[in-house]
Amino acid sequence: MSEFASATVTFVQSHSAWAAPIVFILAFCESSAFVSLIVPATVILFGIGGLIGASGIDFWPIWIAAVLGAVAGDWLAYALAFRFKEKITHVWPLSRDPKLLGRGAAFFQRWGTLAVFVGRFFGPLRAAVPLVAGGCGMPWLKFQGANVASALVRATGILTPGAIGMRWLVG
Repeated sequence: MSEFASATVTFVQSHSAWAAPIVFILAFCESSAFVSLIVPATVILFGIGGLIGASGIDFWPIWIAAVLGAVAGDWLAYALAFRFKEKITHVWPLSRDPKLLGRGAAFFQRWGTLAVFVGRFFGPLRAAVPLVAGGCGMPWLKFQGANVASALVRATGILTPGAIGMRWLVG
């Protein structure tokens, strides 16, 4: 675990009242097109899942924060691309790696709404698919349906294993 990730998990352990806001920010960063490349949110969220089980932090507020943060991050990426279309490709880091959006576009064109749902579970696509969906003018309601559904599943999948596993180990 990186030093930043370790420090964040330690902070949450010592200040559990900050767990939900921190998880919201991490899930937002993980889903944000530009920030996801620099913040190791997935590793930290798994660690926080373990803290839930080991320390008895309440699961549901953390889970809700993870869902809301993920939904907000994808929604922002979608909204920016919907508004600015091709101009978004000229902004860093997309301007440095044009293949990222190309892979996302190919994935989106093949799978449509399902791509928004599935894209959340694959690292590089997680950031690209909402941009592509917005840039292609995907209807807002279809996007949000897939966005919310995938955020519910992702939050469960990233927090529950640690929460259950650590409760079982600490027992």
